[in-house]
Parts: sequence; C-alpha cells; structure tokens
Amino acid sequence: MASKKPITYADAGVDISEADRATASIKRLVRRTFNERVLAGVGSFGAMYDIGRLGLRKPVLVSSADGVGTKLKVAVAMGVHDTIGRDLVNHCVNDIAVQGAWPLFFLDYFSVGTLDANVAAEIVRGLSRACRKNGCALIGGETAEMPGLYQPGDYDLAGFIVGLADTSQILEPGRVRDGDLLLGLASNGLHTNGYSLARRLLFDVAGLRVDTFDVPSGENCCGYIGAI
Repeated sequence: MASKKPITYADAGVDISEADRATASIKRLVRRTFNERVLAGVGSFGAMYDIGRLGLRKPVLVSSADGVGTKLKVAVAMGVHDTIGRDLVNHCVNDIAVQGAWPLFFLDYFSVGTLDANVAAEIVRGLSRACRKNGCALIGGETAEMPGLYQPGDYDLAGFIVGLADTSQILEPGRVRDGDLLLGLASNGLHTNGYSLARRLLFDVAGLRVDTFDVPSGENCCGYIGAI
C-alpha cells in the first residue's frame, strides 16, 4: 500500500519561514511606537492600553476604520511600499480629529496572496513612522497570507484607530453656532481617496506611466507621477 504524503502549509502556498522573517522585522518597527500606556502589544492575542492615566473627567473613546484604496495599484507598480502606511494612518487620524479626539492607538490589517517579508516590513515602516509622528501606538494588527485570493504582487491594507476625547470637547453639528470660525486646511496632494479617478485620467486617458516625470510650469522641481 502506497504511503500517503502529508500535506503541509508549503503545499498550500504558505511560507512559514517567510512569515517568521516578516514578524521579526515588524516587531522591531512596532515597538518604536509604544509608550508607557501600552500594557500588551505584539505577541498577545489582544493588545491592551491603559486610558486611566490620562486624567479626563468624562472620557469618550472615538474609533474609525479605513483602507488605502486603489493607490495600492500605484505602489505595487512602482515597487514603493513605505508611503501608503503613512497615508493610511493620517487618514484615520483625520477621521477622529474632526470630532475633537486625539489618537491613542492604531491597528493594521495586511492581506496578501504570497507574503514577501521585505514588502511587509516596508509597509509597517510607513505605519510606524506615521504613528510616532501622531503620538499614537501601533499596538497590533494582522498579517494574512491567502494564496489564490489575490493576483501575484497584489495586497490589501486597512487600518483601525482608537482615540480619546473629553465629553465637553466633542465636536458635533449640535455645537455649531453663528459666529464660529471655520478653518479649511489645504491638502498637499492625493492620499487614499480618489485614486480610481486619478489612475483613469493619468494612465488610461493621458497615457502616462508611474515613472513619468511631471514638471510643473514655472517651477524648477519635478516628481514622479506615481508619487503624487
């Protein structure tokens, strides 16, 4: 009777050693964002964060979730993966800032067909930098390798943020009064929204490529279309 060969993760298209290598890099980047309020982070099933030390009289947790969107197609085409995490964190921070909350901690979800530890580390490097700049901890996340679900080289990235506000300082429509000052902050470019239209206009209609240089009229600088 012929012996049956055991089926392994490798047979299913999942590289455990690559996952271990990615985890080692990610842990170093994530721990750079920790502060004294992080009680349990990387390695635990659930991350823990102490809000009791913040001293607010009536604290309110404010949360939001977002994704990067089709800018991921540009990142993959360019082979540049360390900027999309920054956009994702900042987008989530903006979502809760409009309600008067400041960020406490952030979690990410990274899903891919075939895991590349270098790509994963670059993505988390961007997340880590943005979290440190915003004063929030990259407290946890999930890396999911799912062969057959994604085209080669493609992946998805989403973020989840939790912030804190004092009840008396929550910004909401009911607090708006005549005479209040409205501030508008100009964007320095496209980030995580609008890339389906941008890719259609730049690549399909204008025929540009990710390595096409754009030299604005009257300026002495230039930049990659893909880096917009």
